[in-house]
Amino acid sequence: MSENLSILIVDDELSVRDSLSNWFIEDGYSVDTAEDAKVALKKIEAFTFHIILVDIKLPGMDGLELNRRIKSINEDTIVIIMTAFASVDSAVQALKDGAYDFVCKPFDPDTVTHIIRNASKTIQLSKENLSLQDRIKSLVNVEDIIGQSEGIVEVLEQVRVVAQTDSTVIIHGDSGTGKELIAKAIHMNSARRFFPMVTVHCGAIAENLMESELFGHERGAFTGAQYARKGKFEMADGATLFLDEISTISMKMQIELLRVLETKRFTRVGGNREFKSDFRVICATNRDLQSMVNSGEFREDLYYRLNVFAINIPPLRERVEDILLLAQHFVKLYAEQMNKGTRHIGKRATKALMNYAFPGNVRELENLIERAVVIGEGDTVQLKDLPFSQAISKPTWESIQEMEHHHIEGILEKYDWNISKAAKALGVDRVTLYSKIKKYKIGKPK
Repeated sequence: MSENLSILIVDDELSVRDSLSNWFIEDGYSVDTAEDAKVALKKIEAFTFHIILVDIKLPGMDGLELNRRIKSINEDTIVIIMTAFASVDSAVQALKDGAYDFVCKPFDPDTVTHIIRNASKTIQLSKENLSLQDRIKSLVNVEDIIGQSEGIVEVLEQVRVVAQTDSTVIIHGDSGTGKELIAKAIHMNSARRFFPMVTVHCGAIAENLMESELFGHERGAFTGAQYARKGKFEMADGATLFLDEISTISMKMQIELLRVLETKRFTRVGGNREFKSDFRVICATNRDLQSMVNSGEFREDLYYRLNVFAINIPPLRERVEDILLLAQHFVKLYAEQMNKGTRHIGKRATKALMNYAFPGNVRELENLIERAVVIGEGDTVQLKDLPFSQAISKPTWESIQEMEHHHIEGILEKYDWNISKAAKALGVDRVTLYSKIKKYKIGKPK
């Protein structure tokens, strides 16, 4: 925790600054010092410090006024007042003005360490809280789901309608289309959003463990069951249970699941006590359950119990209007995560993306863009950064002019529109290159 936090020590005594600096550096903090309020304010304007220790008696502006100035600049900065015992009343006033705590001179190293650690935990909890709020906000609004195609607009309208009910929902869609994201959107727009969505990836759980996973088990129910354990149905009381790849469960589990869906009651494996749980079920599948019913692979009664409200997510190849929107979203996401300057998608890369079928759907697009941001240079994703096969990325021009147009465009993108470098690579002068740019109406990516 300390490695990511910075501390500023403001005290007119060099010995105090040196001793505190040594303590905090040993604990892994980034430390800076200032001998008075004027120097401290200059450093605060140039750099954001997480924790600032301020001596209450400073030449010129005192610690009380400096505390107020710091809070006016950034109210989240933690200020700890350093004071002699005789000035405790002033320190109390500083607390009223927003200071986090105070410590009396001469310092007890253990006391100072304890206060700094508590302040660090406060900062960490604040960061986690903000992160959680951001995650909740990103899920609460259906509008935040990327897409403007007719297919996805219809899906989002269905989400808005069914979220206000407790009806069972089944989400159909190919792998990678975002079935779990739609399930989360339903949950986060429902009255159950204050409880977590409990997820079960049915295809990833062995058949002999599925019963324990869903219903829980009592101690001694089977070899290795040393403790009683709650199942997913019990955990989902008041919340939403998301059963992903429901088509993979066995016939025996289909019977058990039907009974629980109808009664909302169950017993743990190895137990006799009956439990009741108020859960809402959303399930997803990439297979045609109606065909499975017809072939005897899936129980008809369970199918109709699950199929109260069906949502069909179209594959990405049928949502061509959404490809570039999603690609730009992922570019921004991964550029921020990797602290890279990638901001745009070049014209040739855009054309290749729009012409690709995306058998892996949105998941494939996301992985493709993440890779492009990793290996790309400059601020633009270029065609060479996309891992398409030669058959897909190989250009087929109908005329020499079209070939020249795209070749010049590719060279300009490669050299980030540095005209001198691009002209040299093309073997022409700058005037000729400008003429070609004008002729083919080649525009620099925004």
